[in-house]
Amino acid sequence: MKIIFMGTPDFAVPCLKELVKTGHDVVQVITQPDRPKGRGRKLMPPPVKVTAQELGLQVYQPDKIKAPEAVEKIRELAPDAIVVVAFGQLLSRDILAIPRFGCINVHASILPKYRGAAPIHWAVINGEKESGVSIMYMDEGLDTGDVVLVEKTPIAESDTTGILHDKLAFLGARALLRALDLIARGEARRIPQDDSAASYAPLLDKGVELIDWHKTSRQIKDLVRGLNPWPVAYTYFGEKILKIWTVDVAGRETAADGPFRPGRIIKVVPEEGIYVASGDGAVIIKELQLQGSKKMSAEDFIRGRRIEPGTILTNEPAVLS
Repeated sequence: MKIIFMGTPDFAVPCLKELVKTGHDVVQVITQPDRPKGRGRKLMPPPVKVTAQELGLQVYQPDKIKAPEAVEKIRELAPDAIVVVAFGQLLSRDILAIPRFGCINVHASILPKYRGAAPIHWAVINGEKESGVSIMYMDEGLDTGDVVLVEKTPIAESDTTGILHDKLAFLGARALLRALDLIARGEARRIPQDDSAASYAPLLDKGVELIDWHKTSRQIKDLVRGLNPWPVAYTYFGEKILKIWTVDVAGRETAADGPFRPGRIIKVVPEEGIYVASGDGAVIIKELQLQGSKKMSAEDFIRGRRIEPGTILTNEPAVLS
C-alpha cells in the first residue's frame, strides 16, 4: 500500500519500522519541526525523523499541516492511506479526503476511553487494570472516528507509564498491520464510538504532578508510577523540590495520639525507605531525586543526609528566614 506516515515521538517509531519491514511503500514521512531541548537549547530532531532518515525515507516537517502548501504536497503524492501515530496536529477536512482508504490513526487507549493527548499517563494515574490500542478511521473530531479494531493488554501493578508506553508502541505496530490488511481486502469493520462512554486524557500540568498527601496510598502510588519517567511526581522537602520516582504502599502507621498528619515522615529505614503518611495510611518512598542532585535509591539518599521523622513534605516550598 502507498502510504504517507505522520508521527513524531518514540511511540510512533515501531509502527514506521514495521510498515517498511513488511513492504508497504512509505512515500513520505511527515513529522513536527526540530525543537530546542536540554540546557543548551540545541535543536533536536524528533525520533520519527531520526528513524526515517536511517531507513532512507523522505522527511517533511511543516510548521502547520493545514497550510495550503502542505495540503497540496500531500495531494500530489496521492497516497492510498495516511497513517497517523502521535503526530501532534489535527488534520483538516481537505487532508482527510485525500487518501482512497482514508486516514488511519493508532491511538494508545481503548476508545472511547481516554481520547486526547496523554492516554497512557492517565490510564496509569487512574489505576486502570487494562489498556490497549485502537486503530480508527480519522474524522475532524479529537479521536472520535470509527474504530477498525482494538488490541488490549493488562496493566501490571508494577507498570509505570514508561513500561506501558513501550508495550503499547509494539502492540500498536502489530495492530496497525492487521488493520491495513483488512482495509486493503475490503474486510475492515467501521465500529462507531459510543460518545456517552467517552473520557478524555488532557495534557499534564504542574498541578497534576504535585503530590497531594491527603490522597490514599493507592492513589499516590498510581500518580507516581503514572508520571514515571516523565514528568515525575514531586513534593517539597524544605525549600527544595523533591521528585518521587517510586513508592510502595505501606500499612497504616499511627502515633500514640492517633493517625499521622498526611505528608509527615513517619520513620526512616535505610533498608526499606522513607515512610510518609497518606490520607489512609502510608507510602514508602523507594526512589527519589532532590533538586540539584541525581536520582537515587532511598537507601543512598538516607545515608547521605540526616532526615528527621516528623519532617513534613509539603505542596509549596518552605520560606527561609
